[in-house]
Order: sequence, then C-alpha cells, then structure tokens
Amino acid sequence: MNLAFFGNEDTSLSEDDIANLPYASIYARVGNGPQAFMVLAIAQPLVHHQLDNGGSLPPQQSHTQLKWMSADRAMLVTEGGRLVKTVNLPSANLNSSYSDQPDPLILGLHLESTPKHWQRYIDWQPGYHFGYTLDSVFNVKGKEVIKINEIPVEAIHFSEKVSVKSLGLNFINHFWINPNNGKVLKSLQKLAPNQPYIEITLLKPYS
Repeated sequence: MNLAFFGNEDTSLSEDDIANLPYASIYARVGNGPQAFMVLAIAQPLVHHQLDNGGSLPPQQSHTQLKWMSADRAMLVTEGGRLVKTVNLPSANLNSSYSDQPDPLILGLHLESTPKHWQRYIDWQPGYHFGYTLDSVFNVKGKEVIKINEIPVEAIHFSEKVSVKSLGLNFINHFWINPNNGKVLKSLQKLAPNQPYIEITLLKPYS
C-alpha cells in the first residue's frame, strides 16, 4: 500500500513491479494533476444491487464493484470500468452514479446487441447536487493501439456523449476496451458536470 499515493510528480512502476504485487492496480490522474498508482482495496460482488431510487439492477447487471485506494485514503470506485463514486479527492467528489438500466460498459460495448443509448443519475459535491439525469450515446471510433505502462495494446475506442439537459451541458467520455472481452483498459471520464476528468489506466486486472 505504501506504493499507492497522490504525490507531486507522476508515479510510474516497472512491468515487473506491477506483476509482482499481489494486488490489482491502476494508474489514475485527476485533471492535470500527477499520475498516481492505486491498488485494489475491496472487491464487492453486487447481485440485484439496490439503487438509491428504490429500484434494483436487472439480473444481467450483477457484477463486482471495485474500490481502488491510495495511501492518503483517496478512493475511486468503479463498476465495469465506470467511475461510480470517489472519496477524498481534493476538488470535488462523485457521491453516487445509479441507473435502472444495464450499463452498456458492463454488457459489453463490443457486442452488436448492446444498447448504445443509456440514462443514469448522479449526485456530487461540493454543493447539493442530487439526482441529475445524464443521457448517454455511445459511438465507436475504431481500433487503436494504446500504451499501457509503455506496452502497446490493441483496443477499440468508444466515445460517450453525455447530455445534462437540466444544466444545458454536454461532455464526452472516452473508453478503450479489450476487443475480445469488452473489458475497459483505459478511460477518460468526467467526474461530474463542470468538474475535472479522471483518467484511469488498468495495469493489473482483478480476477
């Protein structure tokens, strides 16, 4: 755990160091800040997870929630590669992200059967921002070779155009997924409207 921190400079570990650690791990960057190394602290299976609005997730969206931790107790929480909560970030925090529809990321964006339209709701701070509706449209940008810790990896690039009609705002998230299993390898996701992007790169997956 002492390798995971938000410092003043980019953190970079060797491929051997990452492979030898007993934890799943990611790189994360908030806005223009330094790249941080984070490890998986908790993997929590979610089955028919209760939503904040009283509903529950469909059976096909049963999955695992991953909680990535830094040494100063900052936390990123992801589900299927989707950022759903943050804790102890310096500028703002996503309190929750929830939907009564399966997240296309969890279903697999690489599959033709996966819906490319989605709606969810988010809460964030500072301020009292609760229950904002976000409408998403996913578009495939094509195959790309990305570098993960300087190693070239083939991925399919998807953009997610997000509309927040109540605020008159739009923004675009980006996901690079494994073409074989649809897992998110890298992403650039906006924390919340008018808040910074968070870049997440998967180094050692949870299994």
